Amino acid sequence: LISDNCPNVKVIYTRKTDVFVELYRRAQIANDNHADLFISFHCNANDNHSAHGIETFVMGLHKSEANQAVARAENSAMLKEANYKANYDGFNPNSPEAAIMFSLYSSAYLNNSILLADKVQKNLIGTTHLLDRGVKQAGFWVLYKVSMPSILIEMGFLSNADDEKYLGQDANREDVSNAIFRAFSSYY
Repeated sequence: LISDNCPNVKVIYTRKTDVFVELYRRAQIANDNHADLFISFHCNANDNHSAHGIETFVMGLHKSEANQAVARAENSAMLKEANYKANYDGFNPNSPEAAIMFSLYSSAYLNNSILLADKVQKNLIGTTHLLDRGVKQAGFWVLYKVSMPSILIEMGFLSNADDEKYLGQDANREDVSNAIFRAFSSYY
């Protein structure tokens, strides 16, 4: 949608197929291309199958144990990577130092990140009518390592039967895409 409707915007993908791209590499792609904005698209999952809804994250301090758990789970993907210690300079996403380090990197981009996240969240909730889990701050590696405003969108829970059913329908995925595009257009 952005490529088709915003000719002055160059869209750079970290991937176009369902292959794993290391977390550090996702941020590196954005930084190497001097991107002006980083948007990370996700579908959530939780052992608690009643958890549902949409939430949008910006880089920042962990505000609750729940946010810390989400950030640890998201960042734990790096522990499965070959050369993990070299790629992440020995960073351990489960260490107490990680939360401190993330707070130090809550940078000048935070205000613009929050502005975009708010627009995305409002557009998604207004379109999908799924539960509004809000805009939150968390120390996701991909948000921490990019040098630009950045957000991570959790578009629903695949572990929740209702969210999964909603996201499984082509028309609903198109509505989600259009809602995110409207937010981007307003921000842009």
